[in-house]
Order: sequence, then C-alpha cells, then structure tokens
Amino acid sequence: MPEQQPPAPSETNGVTPEHPFYKHPEGYRRRRGRNWFFLGLTYASYYLCRYNLSIVAPELKDALSISNTQYGAIDSARSLAYAFGQFFNGLFTDKLGGKLAMTIGAIGTIILNVAFGLTTLAVDFGLLFLSLLIIRGVDGYVQAFGAPGMVKINTAWFRKQERGTFAGIFGGMIQLGAIGVGILGGALATGFAVPLIFFTLKVPALDWRFMFFVPPAITFIIIILMNLTVKNHPEEAGYRIRHDDEPEDDDPHERVALGVVFRKITSNPIAWINAGAYFCTGFVRTAVNAWWVIYLLDVWLISKESHPKFFIWLAFLLPFTAFFGSFSSGLISDKFFKGRRAPVATAIYAIEAVIILMAMLFSMDVIPGQSAPILAALLIGVNITCNSSHSIIGTAAAMDLGGRKMAGFAAGVIDSFQYFGATVAGFGLGYLLDQFAIPQVDPVTLAPVLDDDGSQVHLINGAVWFASMLPWALLGAMLMGFLWVAHRHKSTPGT
Repeated sequence: MPEQQPPAPSETNGVTPEHPFYKHPEGYRRRRGRNWFFLGLTYASYYLCRYNLSIVAPELKDALSISNTQYGAIDSARSLAYAFGQFFNGLFTDKLGGKLAMTIGAIGTIILNVAFGLTTLAVDFGLLFLSLLIIRGVDGYVQAFGAPGMVKINTAWFRKQERGTFAGIFGGMIQLGAIGVGILGGALATGFAVPLIFFTLKVPALDWRFMFFVPPAITFIIIILMNLTVKNHPEEAGYRIRHDDEPEDDDPHERVALGVVFRKITSNPIAWINAGAYFCTGFVRTAVNAWWVIYLLDVWLISKESHPKFFIWLAFLLPFTAFFGSFSSGLISDKFFKGRRAPVATAIYAIEAVIILMAMLFSMDVIPGQSAPILAALLIGVNITCNSSHSIIGTAAAMDLGGRKMAGFAAGVIDSFQYFGATVAGFGLGYLLDQFAIPQVDPVTLAPVLDDDGSQVHLINGAVWFASMLPWALLGAMLMGFLWVAHRHKSTPGT
C-alpha cells in the first residue's frame, strides 16, 4: 500500500523538471533520504564482502603458499564473472526490479563468502586453488545484481540534474564499505575491546579467515532492514515526480520488454565509449584496491601487525578521500556543467595520469626523496581520481543513458567493462609483477631470503606497479575528451 496519496499535479505549479524553480512534493526528500540510506547501506555491505580478500591478501598468500599470479587469478575470477554478470543481470534487473535484484545478490554473496572461508581450511592445494577460483567467480556473478539494482532504484528517485551529486553519494557508500573492511580487518587481526555499561567485551586477535565470516553476518542484518524500508520508485511510496526523459503520462509501473531494452542501449555508441573509458577506470581502481596491501608489505615492510597505526590510517584515508573526490566531481558536473559528465571525467583522467607519473618517477628514484608517506600520499591521489571517474561515468552517465526504465541494463553494460579492466588488473598484473619481481636479500649479509620451501623470496616492484596504470589513465582522458568535444554545446545523455 502506498504511504500517502500522490500529490496533485498542481503542486508543481506546472513547472517542468528541467526548470530551475522545479520543486519536489512536500515530504519527498525526507522519504527519498530514508530510501537511499538503507539502499546505500546495503550496497556498502556488498563491499565488506568484496574487499575482504585484498585486506587479508598477505596472510592468504602465506598460509596457502600462492604466488602473485595465483592470487591475481582468484581476484580476476571474481572480476571476470562480475563483468559478465553486470551485462546479463543488468538486463534482468530492469525486469525484476531493483530491490529484488539487490536481495538476490546479497543472499548469494553471504553464502559464497562463508564457503570461501571454510574452503581455505582444506589441505590439498591443487583442489583448494581451483575451489577458491570457482567460489570467488560465482560470488562475483551474484554480486553483479547489486549495482544495477542500486542504479535502477535511484534513477527513479533522482532527476538528471541531481544524479551527479547522487553518484558522489553513491561512491561514498562504496567507500563506507571500504572503510569498514579496513577497520574490521585491523581490529580482527590485533584484537579489540568494546566498553559496555557494566563490563568491557574483549575480543582477542582472530584468524584472518574471520574476514569471510563477519562481513556476511553484517550483510545479513542489513538486507533485512533494506527489504523493510526501500521502495523501488516514488510511486510505491505515494509520490510522483517528473523526469526530463519521459512524458507526463508515463506509467512508472510499466516494464519495458527485454529485447527493446537490449536494442536501445546496445545501439547507442555513447554507451560503448563510456564503457571503454570505464575499462580504464576498472584497471586502475583494481590495481589500487587489490594490490595496495601487498605493495605496502613488499616495498615498505608495513603491515597490519608491524605498523598498525600507519596501516589503519591509510586504510581509512583511501576510501574517505575517494568519497570526497567522487562527491565533488558529481557536484561539479551537476552545478557547473548542467549535468554533463564528459568534461569533468576528462579532467579527472588527466590529473590521474600526472599523479601516476609522479609516483612512478619517485619509485624509480628519478625524483629523489621517496618515502612511505610520500608514496602513500600519491597512492591516495590515484585512488581519489579513479573513484571519481568510477561514480561519474558508471553511475551518473548510466542513469542519464537509460532513464528509469532501462537504467539497470545501461549501468550493467558500462559497469561490465570496468570489471573486464579489473580482470586484467588481477591476473594480468599479478603475472607482470611476478615477472619483474625483485629478489629479496638480507640487508646485512646480502644472502638470499628463502621461503619455507627453500625458494628465494621475491618482492613486487613498485615502479612497475604504478607504470602499469599510466596507459589506462591516458586512454580514459582521450575517450572522454572525444565525447566532450564531439558533444560540446549539447545536452546529449551520457556526455
């Protein structure tokens, strides 16, 4: 049942949605905020079950004796399955509705994360590696119901002139999940205390496998709250708003045939150009997310245990500053570029390329004075830019292209390419880092440092890591620059 009667048409005073004095019905923003809060919290919990692998990557590699290439393959299995899942699940989401799609994804990732943690207890490595690869891949597919569901629901609740700002907030919920993983990973690794009224609950340091049990439990609670609160579109809550891309008599309950949705989105060249740029974002974003913990340990000997304060602060600053960047870029595209995304995205990619180049030169000692704080600051800069392009292209541009009826598939097509890029940044980058790894020697005796199996330990090369990101930042700038120039002085959706 609707929560209240839809407002009469006179409440908008005949002002069209694109008019600067258009106002939402009374109480609408408050109800939308409640809808968005629980929806965003749900998607943040997805990321608790996604970034948990990278936060325990050193422990996983050590306990299971796997190489960078093998770790990258496990990460790529999820990314590749996620990419195909985005494409197909985005289409299904436009038929199922956003809330049901997000519920399916949440239940799936809960089950598969627990299965991943239990499987790491197996003894036979050959079977274990294959099992982890399959489980993480299936997990990636079911998680691919999340983003299209989120985007579809909020396309109905936000007008075009609000979507860039929403995309920034959307990025903030992603970063909330990333912050949660960093804090949770550090707390479980070192132990923590929770002061209560009559006593203090002390939790000792726990095994790294708990990172595959605790996040699913949190997600389970949140998905229940989401189903009790969220509405698919304003009309389910008793409201009616006008969108620029639909006629006044449009039926919000109507579902467009899958074939029509498929043809409409796949025949639009702007969708594919955005998708190509998003491939670039996916590589850089995953290169940071999947490898920064290993980079800190290999290059700077910094871990959760050895330097807990530095580690936790960086784990907090990476997502916090990324939210600032994604929110600012979305706000700028809404307020200063009137809903255009390409000009802002072009500038973001260009800035990203400059920061990556500086980090690479510091790592190669071309620029003297490299240190952990300096490289960490540059790493934060790269993370800000790749997450800014992530929200403005994959969220705002997709919403503009698809509208409320086809936003799920539009988001799925574009976002799938991000995870094709992420796949390359997993297995491909892992192989590259193994090929250019630096043999570790004792700084005093200069003797080789040996692993448990007697082989020499190799550490990743930070310069190679940063250099791998540079071509993609430059290509992203060129693609979005083309859209900017080709559609200047226009308001073409998706540009």
